[in-house]
Amino acid sequence: MIINRGGTLNVAYFTSYFELTLASRTSDLNEARQIIFHRLFNNNPHQLGDETYQQFLQAYNNLANK
Repeated sequence: MIINRGGTLNVAYFTSYFELTLASRTSDLNEARQIIFHRLFNNNPHQLGDETYQQFLQAYNNLANK
């Protein structure tokens, strides 16, 4: 997925990314979280900004609580 580093990514974006990762790479949500965190954030929560990181965490929590 190509991302625009100039804007904040939203919960819907990350939810879709999680679902894509779960469907294609793993069926484990925690592993999907690690994959996405590494690929998009380079293991640095400040890489894309704090607001984007919070949206990432919210998408993860929404999926974890389903």
